[in-house]
This record gives sequence, C-alpha cells and structure tokens, in this order.
Amino acid sequence: MNTNGQIYKISIAPEKGMQKKNIDNAELQENFGIVGDGHAGSGRQVSLLPFESFEKVKNDIVEINPGDFAENITTTGIDFSNVTIGKKMKIGDDIELEVTQIGKECHHGCYIREAVGDCIMPREGIFAKVLHGGKMSVGDKIQWSN
Repeated sequence: MNTNGQIYKISIAPEKGMQKKNIDNAELQENFGIVGDGHAGSGRQVSLLPFESFEKVKNDIVEINPGDFAENITTTGIDFSNVTIGKKMKIGDDIELEVTQIGKECHHGCYIREAVGDCIMPREGIFAKVLHGGKMSVGDKIQWSN
C-alpha cells in the first residue's frame, strides 16, 4: 500500500448540495472540518478521493474535474484501498485526520451520477474528522500515520 501522497486539489462549497470550487489553500479546524465548507461541523467533516479514481469514470462527453464528486481533498499517490475506520493520516507537518467512514450511499437524483453515468465517491472516497487542525495547501504531503 502506497503510504505517501499529496494534495492535488482542495474543493469547498458554502452549502451542502452546491458544486464545489477549487481553492489553493484552506484551514482545517479541529472537530469541525474545513472552514467555509458546508459539510464542516457534520459527521462527515472532510471528504477525500484519489485523483487516480477519476480514470475509472472518464467520460468523453462530460469533463470531470476535482471537486465534481463533492470531495474536499483530491489526492494523488496515496492508496485508500486497504483503509480502515480509525486509520490516521497527516497532512503537512501539523494536520491530523482520522478516517470515520469509507464510501457513502449515493442519494437518489445525484447530479454527478446523472451527468457522468457513475459516481465513484460511494466506492472510492473516504471521510475523516479533524483531530488536529491547521492550514493546508495544494501540493502538501499526505501520509498514513498508523
């Protein structure tokens, strides 16, 4: 399992259900999530999805971009395939996340599934809570810590 990767893109939306926009950096707050994101403060504080998964649903008709699957952090180079609930990861030197959920149920009428024909977030995405916050930026390293 590849244990080291990096942040490829950071995406947030002010409200749940809105399309996320890519930003260069963000602040993660302990036991809350990403400041300015609609999922902060919920049971799914931060969502992560490997950019490598985008190839699995590549569509010639619709352009798919980081954030389109409603993930907050699009990663590269880190393997989520053997992740278990409770596993911890570090982002940069300060931020620590703990995996709280693997995948999710895709709700009826999901705009991603309708536009692309498939949604990988239920199978490939993970959700985490913030154990230790801080500032993160595109390009920051990510590594499993346990």
